Amino acid sequence: MTDPTRRLPDDLAAHARAFTDGTREPVDARHASTVVLLRDGDGQPGGLEVYLLRRHVDMAFAAGMCVFPGGGVDKRDFDADIGWVGPTPAEWAALLGTDEAFARALVCAAVRETFEESGVLLAGPTTDSVVEDTTGEDWEEDRRALEGREISFTSFLDRRGLKLRTDLLRLWGSWVTPVFEPRRFNARFFVAQLPAGQATRDVSTESDHVVWLPLREAIRAVDAHEMLMLPPTYCTCLEMFDHLSTAEVLDAAAGRDLVAVEPQAVIGDDGAYLTIPDRLVRLGEDVAARMRG
Repeated sequence: MTDPTRRLPDDLAAHARAFTDGTREPVDARHASTVVLLRDGDGQPGGLEVYLLRRHVDMAFAAGMCVFPGGGVDKRDFDADIGWVGPTPAEWAALLGTDEAFARALVCAAVRETFEESGVLLAGPTTDSVVEDTTGEDWEEDRRALEGREISFTSFLDRRGLKLRTDLLRLWGSWVTPVFEPRRFNARFFVAQLPAGQATRDVSTESDHVVWLPLREAIRAVDAHEMLMLPPTYCTCLEMFDHLSTAEVLDAAAGRDLVAVEPQAVIGDDGAYLTIPDRLVRLGEDVAARMRG
């Protein structure tokens, strides 16, 4: 990120040019929720560990990229009868800038997608407890049924006597896919700590590899072109670099600027480039310099 722009691959550059010259219309951005799942590391800058999935190379969106658990909101996430602990849908609505129904859906999607893609469930039987183990075959059967849309999230939780622990989530920010992209998402980024007793599992059908990495190792791998990441994932890792514990990240979320980031394309004679906010460019340069030092 030493350059404030990023060169686009030829296929996306072609999309950007078509949008600029008016031969292509933008598609609507699908609403999505992403969860940055964290656990404590060595207590040094960049030492926090983050959970990443590498998407299959044949996926229609972000093929081969390393991402956080997450996915699109669907109709199951709008169930107002779902068990709920923590900030109310009205409080989440104020934070997310939406109505209550849609805020509830975004939070439900965050918890549901995290369970579907990692096996981690932010839910518990009481207001101050979290389920400790989700590794049994009966849990896996439920996870597959949720992933296959065979059951609703509400019925799954009700049958097990569980409620969403929405107080375990914090809103970190949001990113909107550039307007020229053929597939677009308006993704809200949440952060959460890996609950005590739970373990992530390589279960998602959309990924071919999962890993826990210290933030500094993930950043180093991207900078060395050993790992692929979309800008939102990479920039989120940069933003958390100086937080020494998951508790610090959760506390820092309360003071975040929640204005959505939407990268733009700049087209020049030598190609098309993606721009990101200057503050993130400067942050990338600073982190890179400190890691070299």
